[in-house]
Amino acid sequence: MSKPLKTVLFLVPSGLVLFFILRWLVQQASPMPDNLGVENGRLALCPDSPNCVSTQATDEQHGIAPIVYDDETAAAHATLLAILQADPTYTIITDTPTYIHAEARTAVWQFIDDVEFTFDEAASLIHFRSASRLGYGDGGTNRQRMEKIRREFAATP
Repeated sequence: MSKPLKTVLFLVPSGLVLFFILRWLVQQASPMPDNLGVENGRLALCPDSPNCVSTQATDEQHGIAPIVYDDETAAAHATLLAILQADPTYTIITDTPTYIHAEARTAVWQFIDDVEFTFDEAASLIHFRSASRLGYGDGGTNRQRMEKIRREFAATP
């Protein structure tokens, strides 16, 4: 067996083992935050880092518009839940008539983001927050995720 082939046969399995160890470490370093949920009608504030968006944030970096719905809250809830359940990226953690918490995982490294929705029945709005558990930046992933959910919600008859 040639030396280059031996090197490849050593490096590829070693690289895969290292990848899975690092991915496992990322998951272990990402415990569920204790500030999730709705308190006094509000979701938790975004941290100073740019890896969070919220409809209840007032600054440009974190702020994003809520989802408007016309039907009853139960119908809007069912639509949103169906969107989340149709995407294998999401795992539903909490589902009540006026609140949904899901974990979203990135494809390769399995970084966990917490995605929360609360229904403001009086205003017919779905407020939401999407925040990364680990790191500082997210390359706009949380904003893109929520805009995709908004488009899918709007496209549902």
